[in-house]
Amino acid sequence: MGKIIAIANQKGGVGKTTSAINLAASLAVLEYKTLLIDADPQANSTSGVGFDQQKIESSIYEVLINKLDIKKTIKTTETPNLDLLPSHIDLVGAEIELINLANRERKISEALETIKDDYDYIIVDCSPSLGLITINCLTAADSVIIPVQCEYFALEGLGKLLNTIKIVQNRLNTSLDIEGILLTMYDIRLRLANQVVEEVKTHFQNMVFETIIHRNTILGEAPSFGKPIILHEANSRGTINYLNLAREIIDNNQAVEEAETKKVANY
Repeated sequence: MGKIIAIANQKGGVGKTTSAINLAASLAVLEYKTLLIDADPQANSTSGVGFDQQKIESSIYEVLINKLDIKKTIKTTETPNLDLLPSHIDLVGAEIELINLANRERKISEALETIKDDYDYIIVDCSPSLGLITINCLTAADSVIIPVQCEYFALEGLGKLLNTIKIVQNRLNTSLDIEGILLTMYDIRLRLANQVVEEVKTHFQNMVFETIIHRNTILGEAPSFGKPIILHEANSRGTINYLNLAREIIDNNQAVEEAETKKVANY
């Protein structure tokens, strides 16, 4: 059964969509069957892997609101082992349309039931808000990655997001874990960036990924070509960073599985 990892931060411009696209692509290149879900009305993950949202006939909106079979909506991308559940600007209206529905917080979770076993990893690009769509994503997820920009306002709003995650854990998804805090847009030349890294690691300790995503021009350039960084420039620092992140996640999850297996064996 695929592990569902939401990438969430209500603060915009922290590298959330960039991380969703490139983590998903890196997992796929490492031969893990991966689904990227674009749950953001801006549809940047959709265009970032080569699809024009204006030409998308069905998206996550139709899955949530019209109960369209999710398998009919999933697209095959140029990256081997990587599929996409696309988004569309129509998703903006879903926030309102979901309000009066029963189990409104579980619509994404219900939609994923039929395909979870088809993938090793499902990466969800959440919208930059703490609205109903993001709550749906967190309710469906096994864990959440929180991207944090290495700049002055890095921790702004992080407490609010962590509080929202705690509410979801208590009321909707008791098994939701924090996969990790991901430091992004790191510039080693800036003293402030180094101070932010030190502060975040001191405060959150083991919750912070060892891998740090460096500020990289090619990372910002790749989406304009409709490609993840690994297909656009395989030898770039951005590619290496996201491959390292993917390996770190794989290793962490394997370690957890081995510990649980040992625990059951000793019981």
